[in-house]
Amino acid sequence: MEKNSKIYVAGHRGMVGSAIVRELERQGYTNIITRTHAQLDLCRQQAVEDFFAAEQPEYVFLAAAKVGGIVANQSALADFMYDNMIMEMNVIHAAWQNGCKKLLFLGSSCIYPRLAPQPMKESCLLTSELEKTNEAYALAKISGLKYCEYLNRQYGTYYISVMPTNLYGPNDNYHPEHSHVLPALIRRFHEAKENGVERVTCWGDGSPLREFLYVDDLANLCVFLMNNYSGNETVNAGSGKELTIKALTELVAKVVGYEGVIEWDTTRPNGTPRKLLDVSKAKALGWTYRTELEDGIRLAYDDFLNNPMRAER
Repeated sequence: MEKNSKIYVAGHRGMVGSAIVRELERQGYTNIITRTHAQLDLCRQQAVEDFFAAEQPEYVFLAAAKVGGIVANQSALADFMYDNMIMEMNVIHAAWQNGCKKLLFLGSSCIYPRLAPQPMKESCLLTSELEKTNEAYALAKISGLKYCEYLNRQYGTYYISVMPTNLYGPNDNYHPEHSHVLPALIRRFHEAKENGVERVTCWGDGSPLREFLYVDDLANLCVFLMNNYSGNETVNAGSGKELTIKALTELVAKVVGYEGVIEWDTTRPNGTPRKLLDVSKAKALGWTYRTELEDGIRLAYDDFLNNPMRAER
């Protein structure tokens, strides 16, 4: 990408999209195009085609998605499949129709099999059964990355896919029911501390292992890959480090300053027992993460405290 290349970031108000905009601006890119949902509904094919025909972006970062934690995924299976599949297909197809030089599609580590060998390599995609609690979202994301692959094969495009691990950071969703585990814990412990609650109950038994990546590190990788990688195989984005949900919970409580008792409700689902990405491909390309987990949680908590939208999200 040239510094004045026309770059469209889809989903620029979300956690990932906003981080990509920040990273592009930090690196001196000056021609960034964005649209709010009110300005452009990515689920409307004609609207997306009209936008691409008018704007003719040279590069596209596709970060727009409908996302949520276990509760949201289980309660809105059809919505998660339809919204994600239709918006990604609309954007990728319109990019191809209008001669976009390169597109980067963002997926999720949930595309990999529930019991995939750990750490999960990019090559383990579609080798066995998916995790049922987020199957609809995973199937939509798999469809998006496969469409990019098929366009590359059939039409010689240069569309790439990145599969991040669990993300957190500025502009996260802190909704008490529809957020992911780390932001949900930040909100829960903050409110417990503020209200003098002596006990906090968390889902499952705390045994699942998880990996986390600060969202600005992901954004740095996305810009790096847009400039340095072309290939049909997806690229994993992660830290290469894991910890139990129990350890994560205790770390978030420490950062927030909650000193009460943490209890576990073992009648609630744990989700996938272990999710660690093999990030050797990204490292071999010359990239590695920068932000350690405790430092990142402190930055995320500061964002939570200063985010006026946190009560609504």
